[in-house]
Amino acid sequence: MLKWFRRKRKEGPPEEPPAEREKAPVSREEAPERSPEAEKGLWQKFRRGLAKTRDRLKDTLGDLFEVDRLVDQAFMEELEEILVTADIGIETVDRLLEPSRRKLLLGEPLKTGELKRSLREEMLNMLSLESPPFPPEENPAVIFFIGVNGVGKTTTLAKVAWHLKNRGFSVLAVAADTFRAAAIEQLESWGERVGFEVIKQAPGADPGAVVYQGLEAARARKTDVVLVDTAGRLHTKYNLMEELKKMVRVAGKVIPGAPHENILVLDATTGQNAVSQAKLFGEAVRLHSMIITKMDGTAKGGIAVTVAHLFKLPIRFVGLGEKMEDLAPFEPKAFVDALLP
Repeated sequence: MLKWFRRKRKEGPPEEPPAEREKAPVSREEAPERSPEAEKGLWQKFRRGLAKTRDRLKDTLGDLFEVDRLVDQAFMEELEEILVTADIGIETVDRLLEPSRRKLLLGEPLKTGELKRSLREEMLNMLSLESPPFPPEENPAVIFFIGVNGVGKTTTLAKVAWHLKNRGFSVLAVAADTFRAAAIEQLESWGERVGFEVIKQAPGADPGAVVYQGLEAARARKTDVVLVDTAGRLHTKYNLMEELKKMVRVAGKVIPGAPHENILVLDATTGQNAVSQAKLFGEAVRLHSMIITKMDGTAKGGIAVTVAHLFKLPIRFVGLGEKMEDLAPFEPKAFVDALLP
């Protein structure tokens, strides 16, 4: 099985708000400091959300690491195959196991307990990518949500808006998915529930024009953060990718430097297909970070490790359920602790 995988690989601080707004300055720190209780709650949330992936690994890794014994080449090959079944790509698996392989090549004794600690440490290093504060420090901070059809961009945008509003930021959303009338209606419905305004035009309107109108409105109203909902597009469709580039150019003309963050939204259930999505969207526009949705519905949670490793994209949030609070701010250690049994 592992040989088949290898063959396939070869083929192929913000400004002080005006007095009339009557609100206190808000912090642009990556996330508010969490209490020990909150940290424990986040760990439990990750553990529940990653249950399917963890159970798949537990059934195999549990037996493999049950007894602390010396590691040999056969053990390493079996471990590689198990990690691949959790949708950790071959290249990423190679990197995770490189320190342990080096010890074996040098003839140094290596026990399973030490190997497991090394695996956790390497995985944590891959996921602990340095990233700027969220939201970005500009006023307004312009954030695009990008991805293929069906990954949950609109719902994810609304949940991010909920997080930002809870931290005291004013939020405005731009309905730049003009291909589907339902998308505009969905965003408006979320706006009513969460409490943010939506800038829209009629279905079929030029998305670039909607972005222009939305950013002008945000600047006039001194909004803190603008969240732009883009149409789902297949990463292989040239015309749609060109339209995305145009929207990015329009944003930069209205507000120099915008968009300040392009978030790639990935569906964890798609597994390794997320790699090709990240590659092709990254070739079209600059990607700054990612959000991985539907992590609770798949045994392919290892894809988060793979995409972070291959594209050096920090993970902002992970979707672990349907509720607002189930879009959890990503915490590498809690993730690794919940993933590896």
